[in-house]
Amino acid sequence: MGVYERKQKEKDILSAAIKLFTAKGYHATKMDDVAKQAKMSKGLIYFYYKNKEDLYMAVTKKAYEELTDVFSKILAKGKAKKGIEIIDELVETYFVFIRENTMYHDAVVNFMSIMNLYNHTATKDKIDPLIMESPNFLKLLDLQHEPAKIGIQMISQGVRDGSLRPDLQPEITFYTIWSMLIGFEKLNGPADMERNDIKITSETWKHGFLRLLHVMLRGSLAAPKTAAVQGSLF
Repeated sequence: MGVYERKQKEKDILSAAIKLFTAKGYHATKMDDVAKQAKMSKGLIYFYYKNKEDLYMAVTKKAYEELTDVFSKILAKGKAKKGIEIIDELVETYFVFIRENTMYHDAVVNFMSIMNLYNHTATKDKIDPLIMESPNFLKLLDLQHEPAKIGIQMISQGVRDGSLRPDLQPEITFYTIWSMLIGFEKLNGPADMERNDIKITSETWKHGFLRLLHVMLRGSLAAPKTAAVQGSLF
């Protein structure tokens, strides 16, 4: 089997897995299902991926690659733009990415949870050993930082061009924005659930979310006046 054919087989398996994980969920999907969806033998699936855990890590790796590509394109197109404009585009594009690639986003967030366990000796043994043994998991240990590296460049560009506050620390600022974006996605459902005592929808929240983000990043004069505090926001 040639290199091109092998790569195509891997691509077909990943495509089948993504469809099934999206439709049925990770836990409900069996390797037999993947083989049937990919129109391959189960033995051939195992030739490429050691087990379902390894396959899920491969899908997660694909998710990070797609997200990194999205970030890279925004930064490349934004060389003539102000940093705050690039951040605006990042936020809008990220929301689109979430809507169109739910499974990818869930995989990225799930991997972040795994990293919370992995980075502490006391909790590392709570990770499924089959995940830890996955070749794709080992690749993800480096790949997971790529979107953040690009995001940090975006913040740095804004600080340099004066569109963002000069006291912002790029690394802390980007990770704060990313955590806000993840939180927005997770709370979208509850925000849209009609209640008598909470007057909010995802659309009104999104508008307020973007305004607040600008206030934090720019120190906008439109921000409500508050008592002076010591130190910077980020």
